[in-house]
Amino acid sequence: MPPVQDLPIRDIHLPEAISWFPPAIGWWFIIIVVPIVSYFLIALIQRLFQKTAIKEAKKLLLQLQTNNALTPLEKVRELSSLLRRVTVNFHPENGGLTGRAWLDYLDSSLKKTGFKNGVGRCLADAPYQKELPPDVDLTALFKLAQTWLNAQNSNVSRPKKIQ
Repeated sequence: MPPVQDLPIRDIHLPEAISWFPPAIGWWFIIIVVPIVSYFLIALIQRLFQKTAIKEAKKLLLQLQTNNALTPLEKVRELSSLLRRVTVNFHPENGGLTGRAWLDYLDSSLKKTGFKNGVGRCLADAPYQKELPPDVDLTALFKLAQTWLNAQNSNVSRPKKIQ
């Protein structure tokens, strides 16, 4: 038998270490798809909560409008409070506005200036007065508030931040 030393035998070779890059297809899926799905899920949840808050505000507005136990001044005070709560819910930075700036903010989501130049101007100072001015039309004021709430529900005319 011939000697075995003449054969070209190589020693055992171990495979190269697994590299961290490029990652497997599953990792690419997680890196790309999970943030996108998370973004849309958060946007959907916010949208659902927004609609729920607006629906609740509309219910409160209707209850306030039909509540005969309140005086007109109390209704205006409660209406002002309701509009401010909705504002704080969606745009907390505008919740502390007063006077003309508050009316400008309310008008920013409407096509007309019903708060600044219309019946809504009583919301700036009526909550702090002892008597409601006689020229305030509560029906028109509640209709204006309803229009404002409807504008908050649409994405097209979002109120802008007033400086």
